[in-house]
Amino acid sequence: MPWRPEVAPTLTEGDVRLRPLRTNDANRWHEVRRRNQAWLGPWDATVPEEGVRAGEVPPSFTVMTRRLRAEARAGRVIPWATEFRGRLVGQVTMGGIAYGSLRSAYIGYWIDQEFAGRGITSLAVGMATDYAFDVMRLHRMELNIRPENTASRAVAEKLGFRVEGFREKYLHIDGDWRDHVTYVLFAGDVPGGVVARLREAVQNETQHPSA
Repeated sequence: MPWRPEVAPTLTEGDVRLRPLRTNDANRWHEVRRRNQAWLGPWDATVPEEGVRAGEVPPSFTVMTRRLRAEARAGRVIPWATEFRGRLVGQVTMGGIAYGSLRSAYIGYWIDQEFAGRGITSLAVGMATDYAFDVMRLHRMELNIRPENTASRAVAEKLGFRVEGFREKYLHIDGDWRDHVTYVLFAGDVPGGVVARLREAVQNETQHPSA
């Protein structure tokens, strides 16, 4: 199926589904974010002082969703809600989508702490990455992660991303400019696809459980 930039495609693997983020997700999204403030706050983007002086404020959920959908129609972003067994548990956003001689994008993600550690985020990011390579025919995918965020770094490494470099004061996160580690994966780096790699890992763990 060709990529249609006006919508986010729905992708499903087992109990995990990526589907378009919608304005009517507001109540559930706010409930998850409120409950996870301590868990997600240290990794959340914030408005720097220069932006505050210029009158910038964090957008409401409705405004954020509308902006993401507009960017999706322009072919620059794909905004997904992450569902586990039909319940919204997080978000995956592919941004910076570029074609031509670059053919690149990056992925950002978060998950409800209640569902962390179950492989849901790894599978969701894996599905998005496979879609980018197999359907959108992109060449390169980036994950930019704070060095201290060991959980997100573990996701990147589990999926086969490798460290490419270090970006000093790259993004304004949790009230200050924060350094990030850049992980990268290229089309063809994981033969058979990232999701297939995860399936194989799960199968091996089932057949050969740790002592």
